[in-house]
Amino acid sequence: MNPIYLVIAVIILGIVSLVLRFKKDIKIEEEKKKSIIENIDSVVLAGVTALIIITFVIRTFYIPSSSMVPTLKINDFIIVNKFVYAFYNPARHDIVVFHPPAEAQAEGKDFIKRIVAVEGDTVEVKSGVLFINDVAQNEPYILEPILYDMDRQTVPKDSYFVMGDNRNNSADSHVWGFLPRKNLVGKAVLVIFPFNRCKTL
Repeated sequence: MNPIYLVIAVIILGIVSLVLRFKKDIKIEEEKKKSIIENIDSVVLAGVTALIIITFVIRTFYIPSSSMVPTLKINDFIIVNKFVYAFYNPARHDIVVFHPPAEAQAEGKDFIKRIVAVEGDTVEVKSGVLFINDVAQNEPYILEPILYDMDRQTVPKDSYFVMGDNRNNSADSHVWGFLPRKNLVGKAVLVIFPFNRCKTL
């Protein structure tokens, strides 16, 4: 939901509330007027609370590509928790939305991928399999085996290695390198639309 709509709604409800409070020629019983004012105040408070939550805690994100198939499909809408990483560190398997680094050459467009390795991990791809710290990973959520190899490398401090679940059709860390923590927007937590695809992530 676009926060601007909530701003407009809060302003309109605030104006209505003021009119009911200060316009003297409204012919309505005092008790009924008081009840209406209290109801409007509750709605305004709810609107302000929702605006704060949407602005600082969550956001919606539209899936524009097939890079996260089969987990996420084109035209899915998801909820992203922007506040969660204030309390704990991103972990392997988290699906994250982020501002791509300059090397990705996608300025102005946020990406969504899965964290497969965190700082200090070694990551490698060979024979169609992802290896983290020399251990082959069981990844039931990916679309198909990986069709490329990648030399072993170590994830630097405050960085992550991210990949799309559609490994062979994803511009991710195997193409443009490590993702700095400062680029993270938040963690994908819920698919909200289409309704038949609603699920937690």
